[in-house]
Order: sequence, then structure tokens, then C-alpha cells
Amino acid sequence: MLYSSITPEQKRRAFRDGLASGRIQQFPGAFNPLSARLIGDKGFDGVYISGAVIAADLGLPDIGLTTLTEVAQRAGQIARMTDLPCIVDADTGFGEPMNVARSVQELENAGLAGCHIEDQFNPKRCGHLDGKNVVDLDTAVKRVRAAADARRDPNFLVMARTDIRGTDTLAATQERSRALVGAGADAIFPEALRSLAEFQAIRDAVDVPILANMTEFGKSELFTAEQLQEVGVTMVIYPVTLLRSAMGAAERTLDSIRAHGTQDAAVDQMQTRSRLYELVDYEGYNRFDSSVFNFEVPRGHRAGAPGSERPNGEKEQS
Repeated sequence: MLYSSITPEQKRRAFRDGLASGRIQQFPGAFNPLSARLIGDKGFDGVYISGAVIAADLGLPDIGLTTLTEVAQRAGQIARMTDLPCIVDADTGFGEPMNVARSVQELENAGLAGCHIEDQFNPKRCGHLDGKNVVDLDTAVKRVRAAADARRDPNFLVMARTDIRGTDTLAATQERSRALVGAGADAIFPEALRSLAEFQAIRDAVDVPILANMTEFGKSELFTAEQLQEVGVTMVIYPVTLLRSAMGAAERTLDSIRAHGTQDAAVDQMQTRSRLYELVDYEGYNRFDSSVFNFEVPRGHRAGAPGSERPNGEKEQS
């Protein structure tokens, strides 16, 4: 009921244990708190919170327009609804090294298990687009060192994302990854690698967990978790997958309503009312207060189907 049953500190320890387990950790991206609960219900290892998704949810492009306050607040809303560890995209740290330090502590306060800091210039752009620019090595190192020094919980994971593969060689990516680990990064996120062999090369370069970003329509092939684990990847994220799926379904439903004057053709593809109530745990709230859930949930998935009325004959409210 209400929020997660375990503390952020417990989630961070669980996250560390998962990374050390030898089994690749799968973190789908949540686009809201309810989707985070669904990710947990399906048995995944954790939840990823994408900066691109937070920006898109606000109707903004992913070019560094969101603020620390917006990201920390939304990430905290998502993290508190699941027992799974949540990691968040902290972009470039929202400023200079002192700003990076504050960002880490705000994300700790919000209940996150970790974050990643990247080495792009502002205005930044999606890691799988062309035309990126990265900062010099000294600036990248200072960002990561500030993040590592600022955290108060040693289990809060500071991950360094590097976008240098988009502007330089694989050897340069290996070199920068080693330097970022030396600055205090607990893990490396090499963005937009082009093959399994490139992931293997980063694995050979550093002795910390490695994250793979399996985003659709990007520069990386959509490798399976098994393929990634075979080349030493520790963790895989699917950052925008659920948002794209949800928005695709929403657009098709709107087209159907526009074309036919009703949503009837889309109902079979919708989440049922009973499943929604299960995810938001109406029954748990009822155990706390019997006045909350004193009606029968319809098991039929269409409005007006048998069982969609209350026992006293009144129509149930949506």
C-alpha cells in the first residue's frame, strides 16, 4: 500500500548485489510511477528513468532543457512506487562540478539507487544521434569525481556515461573509460557502441560493471540479454521502449475514435479495469480502510459486460 515497502538504502544494497551476481541485470525504462510498478510485477531486476522520457513527458526535446528539480521530483515519484532499485539519467550533472555534487545528493534524497553523468557539452542531444560534442577529458573527470565525492551512501552507484564513440575511435572510448573509473566511477555506460565486439573491448579495458543501452532506432543493434552477457555486459536498459509502446497504442486508439466515432475497436487491446486496480492495489488499501474498496471489480473487459455493475445494481464509476 502507498509506497515501497523497503528503504532506499536497502534498494541500493540489492542493486549492488545484483551487479555482483554474475547475471545480467535488466532495467526497462518507466515513463510514470504506475509503469514502474508494472516492471516490478513482471519480475525485472530494476527500473531505469530516462532523461529523454522525462523531457518527452513534458513535451520537450532531449537537449538538456529539464532542470535538476524536475528530474529529481519525477524520479523520486517513480522510485517510491516500487521495491526495485531505480537509476536515473542525470544528463551532464546540471552544471559545473559543484552542481554535479548537489545533483547527486538530491537524487540520493529522492530515493534513487544510482545515476549516470555524461561527458557531452550542453546543449546535449540523444546519444544515438549524429552531431554530438564531448567535453575534454579533464572536464569529464571533474564531473565524475564531484559525483563520487558528494554521495553520502557508498552504495549509491555513480556511473559515468561517455559519448566519445560518436566522435572518436574505439581506442579513445577505452582510454576515456579507464580515466573515468580512475576518477571514481562505479560503472561505465559507453553510449552508442556499434557491435558486440565493441562492448567486449570496453569489458577488456575496465574492471567495473558495464551498461548497454538497447534503445530502438539507435546505432546499436538490439542485442539480446544473453548476447550482451556473453561479452561481459553487466546491465542492460530499455529506456524509451514502454513510452514508445504506450504512445503508439494511444495514437492508434485516437485514430480509431476519429475514424469510427468510438473506441470500441481498441478495447480488446486495453489494460482491463481489474488489472489496473490490481496494479494500484485497491485491495491493499481496503485492508487498511474497508470503505475504500467496498465494491466488486468487474471481470469483464468491456464496458457494460456482465459483471460490470455493482451488486446493488448501480453502475460502477470508472
